[in-house]
Amino acid sequence: MLEDFIHFIQKENLFQPEDKILIAVSGGIDSVVLAKLFSLAKFNFGIAHVNFSLRGEESLADEVFVKKFAKTLKVPYHSIVFDTKAFAEKEKISTQMAARLLRYNWFEEIRQREGYQYIATAHHQMDSAETVLINLTRGSGLAGFHGIPLKNGHIIRPMLFANQEQIFDLVVEKHLAWREDSSNESTKYQRNFIRHEIMPKFQELNSTFDETLAQTSERIRDIEEWIQEEYAMWQEANIKSDTANNLFVQLNDKTAREKVMQQRWLQSLAFNGDQIAQITNHPADKVGKIFESPLFTLNIDRNQWVLSPKDQSEYKPILVQEEDEIIDLGTKELHIYVEENTADFKVPTEANIACLDADSLTFPLEIRKSQEGDWFCPLGMNSKKLISDFLTDKKVALNIKKTTLLMLSKGSVAWIVGHRIDNRFKVSDKTETVMIFELKPKV
Repeated sequence: MLEDFIHFIQKENLFQPEDKILIAVSGGIDSVVLAKLFSLAKFNFGIAHVNFSLRGEESLADEVFVKKFAKTLKVPYHSIVFDTKAFAEKEKISTQMAARLLRYNWFEEIRQREGYQYIATAHHQMDSAETVLINLTRGSGLAGFHGIPLKNGHIIRPMLFANQEQIFDLVVEKHLAWREDSSNESTKYQRNFIRHEIMPKFQELNSTFDETLAQTSERIRDIEEWIQEEYAMWQEANIKSDTANNLFVQLNDKTAREKVMQQRWLQSLAFNGDQIAQITNHPADKVGKIFESPLFTLNIDRNQWVLSPKDQSEYKPILVQEEDEIIDLGTKELHIYVEENTADFKVPTEANIACLDADSLTFPLEIRKSQEGDWFCPLGMNSKKLISDFLTDKKVALNIKKTTLLMLSKGSVAWIVGHRIDNRFKVSDKTETVMIFELKPKV
């Protein structure tokens, strides 16, 4: 499979050997195989993992597995925890759509910040075949027939040549371990329903249906590549941006080409079919009409669309750098001090102050809301306790529980903000430098 993998990348010109690639790794069999292939091919890559906080301790175990896997491969590791349910509820979208939007936006942030040329995902032939069938149910037009594109901006799919048999063969050959996502078996999700209920019916008619569909998609891809070139030219000519990342789209005569390009672009920004129809059919000279997608707010204003990006920071952890002195937490501020652990130093006992051993902390620290499955070792104890159980024992009201913040160092809870520190980060006789975190009302 390794030779086929390298040949496929070269044939499709997906990237150059010297490029730095960010691989999205969930811990499942496909992404583990993709990362292993990159390692065997000696490509330059890092691993990114997203914890969507949807499966409690199972999600945390996935995160631990991928972190260890990256360490085994000796490559950079990036991770983040999202409050996916909150984002989905606020934007009134499915958790699957919410997870997709959050992860790809974050992948792009990491790509730009860390200097990766491309983001690689582990989609293979079966995934592409399933996507074609999903697109057919949505009426997505010609673009839907090419399945998952090999290359879409900075996203690449180097395993689209592979079928499931090849993937399992490599797992056996290299003795690879992976994590099984229990939600993959639930047919309440559209992709799973197609995978478990629909695809087997097609395979009864044609045992190699996924490969046949992949070949059909490849023929259509040539047409799609031509359209993609037209699309790129349309974007260059009609879309401008400002320093605040607002987008301005010039509205031209409503030719068939113009409408196709507009629809394609709006779909990429997560507007749904009904919204796209309303936006593209709305009189351009009428101002003030507002449309919302999970990612953007669109205003039709004097023969142009004005789009402002939505702030998703509330669904991401707040990062604390070592040099930070004050962190804005909304209604409160976190003040940070450093002191030497001299004989005169006394650890404060107030719940709003945390004194931690500086050498035990790895920056940047993360501050985020408590999620199902989070645990810590309460001060004075060497055993684990779920955060939810700790807060229940303290008789913390349910609405306050939901907004309780955690401070984490390298994925481990160091402090339940305003409540209790973790025993592993406490100040001891061996501590030389103390990091003090004090929660104060915002002035």
